[in-house]
Amino acid sequence: MLKYLDDPDETPKSNADSDNDPTSLTEDLDSQDISDEFDDETVPVEIELQSSDESFRQKIGGLERRISYLERIVKVSQMLNSILSLEPLLQIIIQSATELTNTEACSIMLIDKNTGELRFAESTGGLTEALKKLIIPLDGSIGGWVVRQDKPLLIRDVRNDPRWHGNVDEALDFETRSILGVPLKVRNKVIGVLEVINKISDDGFNEDDIQIATTLGAQAAIAIENARLLDELQQAYRDLSEVDQLKNDFVSIASHELRTPLSVILGYATFLKDNVSGQASEQLEIVLASAMKLRSLIDDMVNLRHIQTNDIQLSRSIFSLKQLVVDISDEFSDIISGKKLVLSKKFIPNDSPLNIDADRQKIYLILANLISNAIKFTTEGGRIHINLELKGHKYWLNVIDTGIGIAQNDYERIFDQFYQVEPPLTRKYPGLGLGLSITKGMVEVHKGRIWVESVVGKGSNFVVVLPSAPDVHNS
Repeated sequence: MLKYLDDPDETPKSNADSDNDPTSLTEDLDSQDISDEFDDETVPVEIELQSSDESFRQKIGGLERRISYLERIVKVSQMLNSILSLEPLLQIIIQSATELTNTEACSIMLIDKNTGELRFAESTGGLTEALKKLIIPLDGSIGGWVVRQDKPLLIRDVRNDPRWHGNVDEALDFETRSILGVPLKVRNKVIGVLEVINKISDDGFNEDDIQIATTLGAQAAIAIENARLLDELQQAYRDLSEVDQLKNDFVSIASHELRTPLSVILGYATFLKDNVSGQASEQLEIVLASAMKLRSLIDDMVNLRHIQTNDIQLSRSIFSLKQLVVDISDEFSDIISGKKLVLSKKFIPNDSPLNIDADRQKIYLILANLISNAIKFTTEGGRIHINLELKGHKYWLNVIDTGIGIAQNDYERIFDQFYQVEPPLTRKYPGLGLGLSITKGMVEVHKGRIWVESVVGKGSNFVVVLPSAPDVHNS
């Protein structure tokens, strides 16, 4: 046939080719009658060419339509991936599905993760209250069949299909004639059904519609699942924030309510201790020590609340950081000697008071917590070393011990509130796990940094870098 198109002058003189050509129309015509008006060799060729051209044009038209659909699906996919909220996402899917398949309506049904029921999530014209209440059975329904079989389902006349339930039309005040349903699937799991309803053209649904709906459904399913996961994550964060707020409120109320009776206990215990002697005085010492420990815990909770709410006010003054280290070390001297620990200190430069412009009480908390921690986690006969050095306009403080050490994956977590390295039910070391969290907060409010370097079983080195004055804070 190409020869005719290339060179009409080379038309064969034999009827053999025409007789063997299945597309030839000569067998349906009277060759004698045709020879009177036309060349008997050129007529069937011209008819064949006309038929082939029409078929070719139809194929080209079909391909062009398919390419157009694919281009629109790509654009829809890009749009779906940019929408992170579930409700507007479902509306976009509904609108896109009806436009691409040229249908009157569309609905999306999703499987409830808690109950496993198939429920309407969105529909053309919006989700009415009646539609929200409907539960689509997984057995004996169109949507249920699509979910169970994980296949597209095309029904050209729903009135003749027993799986169609008229209550859906009643809820929507709509008449369904034909329907095409495709599964919404993510990672080989069906999460719902996309249905397009009532093809507008007279030809009805065709293979192109099934392919378009299936392709759109695959893209929509991923977008829906991502939006649902994001919604769940945001809800989890909201719940966590509420729990955190409840915890903060509890700490605030508890610390406030405990302070008053504790002050009374401390007052009476101190008064009685000054007026008694012997065994009673020793017992009162125990009461006072316990009350002081409780007050320390309450102070920790109050400080923590201030850090969490960014309600920390600095009362700055210039004082000797070196002398503060010496004073705090002396406060712990009894405990240090009781555990037979060796405490050493080094100051660079040694002949300087190492003055700092900061909040003395809060710097005291930093040092006291770090030294107390070192004492707590260092076994008898161990060593603790405190090194304080002025480098440029920064103070570098190291509190080094030969204690139990910290695993590398706990380096950051030990500064979290209430975090304990040991299991809570079997731990050997007391405390609420607030000391390092408070320490970090006090360091950061002074525009400083804190971190730990440690080897399990060898010991730890807590490093604190503090500016020497408020205008020197770039670490």
